[in-house]
Amino acid sequence: MNDTTASLRESVGRYGVWSAQLRAEDPARADERSEAVAELEELGFGAVWLGGNTSARDAAPLIEATSRLVVGTSIQSIWEHEASAAAARFAELEVAHPGRFVLGLGVSHGPRVRGYSRPYSTMVGYLDDLDKAGMRAGHRVLAALGPKMLELSRDRAAGAIPYLVTPEHTAEARERLGAGPLLAPEFKVVLDSDPSRARATARAYLARYLELPNYTGNFLNLGFTEADVTGGGSDRLVDAVFAWGDEDTIRTRVDAFRDAGADHVALQVVQDGPADTLPREGWRRLASLLA
Repeated sequence: MNDTTASLRESVGRYGVWSAQLRAEDPARADERSEAVAELEELGFGAVWLGGNTSARDAAPLIEATSRLVVGTSIQSIWEHEASAAAARFAELEVAHPGRFVLGLGVSHGPRVRGYSRPYSTMVGYLDDLDKAGMRAGHRVLAALGPKMLELSRDRAAGAIPYLVTPEHTAEARERLGAGPLLAPEFKVVLDSDPSRARATARAYLARYLELPNYTGNFLNLGFTEADVTGGGSDRLVDAVFAWGDEDTIRTRVDAFRDAGADHVALQVVQDGPADTLPREGWRRLASLLA
């Protein structure tokens, strides 16, 4: 483990927040986002991971609103951002706020990218271009699911930020990465102890991901069946990729990722209601149960 990776692991801490809402661009709500991210820092979270196709531009206001929180993209699509431009924006933020921005990269999904082909080879070329532009491997992480991309995370980045995974995947990823690289899986939480209601909330959110073969293929590789990934997802699948229940149950589910080898867990609060609503009370409850 090099010094940059060790510093990143220390900076992000044990827990972070994954949020698509914090990357929203509505200028009328900029103050609300700044207040929310400042509170996340006060609550003790070490990092915020911005969901969707994000960039340094989305991260900058949140970094400026805090004093030590690390902000990462989860993810920046390699199809939509030129490597040279990404490296230049990273360099600008690194000068202004050293160690506060992490470039999370991903290959996105075939159904969402026109001309999608050879994602692994394209990622390798993108990393080559980042190297040529002067961006060091220790400042980037990859949204890796399969073996080849995990190995690339080990060899050409500071680690991996797998999305929509289980502790079993985390254990396999840790074995493939080895002890040094950062392993920071995302994990979804529904703060509801009613089984029917919690699963309904989770299933409504999961539906969009069951249309993407990268995720369904990974589920099948983990031992789930076609029946688990169709019809909105089985209870078995929902219960594996979402934590719900009382606080002790949720804490146990989060701990399972740490026990499996995760250095950091990026927690996403999933709730009913408008998609752009910041789940601030949920973040407070998470901080309390993780304390």
